Parts: sequence; structure tokens; C-alpha cells
Amino acid sequence: MIQTNNQGALQHPLGTSFNAQSTASDVIKGIDLTGKVAIVTGGNTGIGLETTKTLAAAGAMVIVAARDVEKAWKNLEGIARVEVEALDFMDPASIDAFAEKFLSSGRPLHLLINNAGIMWVPLRKDARGIESQLATNYIGQFHLTSKLFPALKQANGARVINVSSLGHHMGNFNFEDPNFQHRDYETLQAYGQSKTASNLFALELDNHASAYNVRAYSVHPGSIAGTELGREAPVELFQQMGFLDENGNMRPEVLASLKTIPQGAATTVWVATSPLLDNIGGVYCEDGDIAELFSSDPAVQTSAKLHQSGVMQYSLDETSARHLWALTEEMTGIKFNIN
Repeated sequence: MIQTNNQGALQHPLGTSFNAQSTASDVIKGIDLTGKVAIVTGGNTGIGLETTKTLAAAGAMVIVAARDVEKAWKNLEGIARVEVEALDFMDPASIDAFAEKFLSSGRPLHLLINNAGIMWVPLRKDARGIESQLATNYIGQFHLTSKLFPALKQANGARVINVSSLGHHMGNFNFEDPNFQHRDYETLQAYGQSKTASNLFALELDNHASAYNVRAYSVHPGSIAGTELGREAPVELFQQMGFLDENGNMRPEVLASLKTIPQGAATTVWVATSPLLDNIGGVYCEDGDIAELFSSDPAVQTSAKLHQSGVMQYSLDETSARHLWALTEEMTGIKFNIN
């Protein structure tokens, strides 16, 4: 019987040799992906680009899904075994078109890496009227995965990796008002909600899909220097969060804590390829291992509390995961057919 991660039952580090300093090339040593097919959304910039490079170097054929195809090809120049296709998570028709084109190729899909994401943006809505961070960081993952599920089943051994964030600590999912129609918009609260949703989706997807040899995971890549994630954030927001000083310069202690891009891609690549996860799914991972469950009890001191890491139990709640799945089908009109 396959054990589930409901309520965080499997959130116990495996004791791997990896840590926050490990890079994507470190965690994939000795692994051959020849004959495997991967899709990486947002795989042409930041940690997505590093993920693409690493998987392709190990022998995988990698389809990069990008909003700007021309920019993607420039960034991917010189990398073998790469294809580029247009995909915009803010446009449902774009998701359908991407999935239909891939399915028409008849290829199995061994790795679906839902890497694309946004943060620190003003209130916007997608074509369905869904708040943009929720639409991009979660709804797009659900939509794309649902459409590609036949190819994932065909692989007879596939993994879906949702790139989440420690930012899920900033907000549980608000089932009453997910699109900020009746409350003031707060960009970090919206971001936290979207990442909690991504964790809940990985949990419930694994509960459904493991019977078809498809496993799902969520990962926290870490706080990373050199990505485009903060391109729309005002300086005042970074100052409010304590990242910048009064002159707009990054504080030295913050800079020292940031990962490089190769380090930021490591957990995604580890989850995508590690044989240690062959019989484990639905877990949230960080720093090249399964993360510790974060206790909300102030009397309980854990490593996760001391190091501001770990996964919140509310983002692995069985009832919330089921509720979110049903609500998402209602919000999008998409029926996720697992069978």
C-alpha cells in the first residue's frame, strides 16, 4: 500500500549528503537520463535555465516552455537536446495549445517541472479573472499537468515537480476570497497563498496519480541571487522586508545568505532524478532532501524553526488539498481526469 504525505506524515529528512551549498551538477552525478523527456516551464531564465542545462547534459530531451520564444532561444544557444515552445500561464488558450502540440507528438513525458513563477507584482487578473500570482504559480500548474497527464501515464515512471517556496509560510489558502475581491490586496500574502496552493496540489496529485506510477513533489529552491523574480518589486518593499538599507543597497548579511543559481536549481534536479524518491511522493523538499515539518507549537523547537525552513502543516492538509482540487476545477472549468 502506498503511504501518503497527508498532514506531513512523510516529512522526515532522508539524511542525504546534500545541503544548501550543493549545486545542480552535484546532485545529478552518476545519473543518466538518456531517452527521458522533460518539460521545464520558464526553463530559459534563472534556476529554470540551470535546470534545463543540467537535465540536457545528463542526456534528457528538454522542452522549454517560455512566454518569449525568441528570448528563450537566445538564452539556450549552444545547448544540445533542447526544444522551445510558447506557453503563457496567464492565457488558458496558450496552455491548451502547448499541451495539445506535445500530446500530438506521441512522446511519453518522464519529467514535468512546473518552474515558472512570479512574485512581488501589483494586483492583476488573468483571462479567467484569477489573481495573477495564483494563476501563474498554481492554476497554470494544475491546468498544464491535467492536460499532459496522458503522457505522464505513458512514461510508466514519471515525476511532477512544482517549484514552490518558503514563501508559503506567508499565507494559507483563502478559500473564501482567493482572488482578493473582498479584501485589500497584499502582494506577499497573495504569493504565500499561491505557494501553499502549489504544495497542496502536489500532495493531492500524488495521492491520485501514484497508482499510475506518477509521483508529485513540491520544492523550495532557496533565496537566490541573480534571478528575474523581483523585476517589478519597488525598492520600498525590499526595504520593508529588511533586504535593503535606507540607501537601497543590499545588506551584507542578506547577500551572504543567498544561493547562487546552480545552488538554487539543485533541489529541483535532485527531486527530479534521485532514486531515493522512487517510492516516496507528495513531499516538500529543500536543500537536496525532504524538508522537516514546521511545528506551529511555540513550545516545540525544531531545526526548521531555528533555521527558518521547513514546511507548514496547513500546506499538506488532506482536507484542504481535496477542497482546493474541487475548487480549482470549478474556477477553471477543467476536469482533471486521472483515470
